[in-house]
Amino acid sequence: MIIGLRIDVDTFRGTQYGVPNLCELLSNYSIVASFFFSVGPDNMGRHLWRLIRPPFLFKMLRSKAPGLYGWDIIFRGTLWPGPVIGEKSGDVIRSTSDSGHEVGLHAWDHHAWQTNIDRMDEDAIFRHLNMGVDLLTHIIQRPPVCSASPAWKCNNLVLIEKTKFPFTYNSDCRGESIFFPFVDGKRLPQPQIPVTLPTYDEVIGHKGISDSNYNDYMLSLLRPEKLNVLTIHAEVEGIARIGLFEQFVRTALSRGALFVPLGTILKNSQQVGRAVIAAKDIPGREGWASCQVPLETLKKGNEL
Repeated sequence: MIIGLRIDVDTFRGTQYGVPNLCELLSNYSIVASFFFSVGPDNMGRHLWRLIRPPFLFKMLRSKAPGLYGWDIIFRGTLWPGPVIGEKSGDVIRSTSDSGHEVGLHAWDHHAWQTNIDRMDEDAIFRHLNMGVDLLTHIIQRPPVCSASPAWKCNNLVLIEKTKFPFTYNSDCRGESIFFPFVDGKRLPQPQIPVTLPTYDEVIGHKGISDSNYNDYMLSLLRPEKLNVLTIHAEVEGIARIGLFEQFVRTALSRGALFVPLGTILKNSQQVGRAVIAAKDIPGREGWASCQVPLETLKKGNEL
């Protein structure tokens, strides 16, 4: 059982506290993972305005967000500009890379990307990616080898702009198998490694799932014969739910699972398919997310 372990780092708090906690935990079990860092301003508190949307408000209540994420995250960047994460916590990011973990770009400004991607043109997307790549390269002294769009919000413009950077792969969508994305009938050179498993905030509080049975539920979703890619968040599994995550790791290892960075899965992949991405709703998430759609089943009007 191979599990690709992807760790998204969205905030200053997640970088400063969650990442060191996770690095220590993973070191104790000799696990190497893929860390995707947001390195620009932390303005995640600006999501508060979304409370007027019932689905987002329900998600915040269902996941008990203030206790889960911390009040500093809830209000970060609302009354004053948020800190530039890469400038304040570059040592943490550098240490993660030096420890042998795979380091990729998540975002320059996670909130800005998640909120504005529908309105961003090619130049805006390139600037966002370029600022993130430049700062991350300065921190770890080499270009990041991969990237992952915040909140799985990606479109064809993003896919095209990413080819201008030396990413070995991207992980911008949800899906079932590794694939080369097609845009306007042309295959792009950077493969996609989709996330196949739900995140903590998507399932907790749904259908009777609580912390007491969450790990059992997640383990039941693993399939030895298929791609298994798990996303955890430094702000959740690295802080408030780190004990729960360690229990998951211990149980998975006892059942013969092997945790690896996403790049290792790609390297060992025998076959890479082809697909496009399309905007779809995912249970437990507010708003659309990019999802893998096989070329053979693509219907007119679905492609982004």
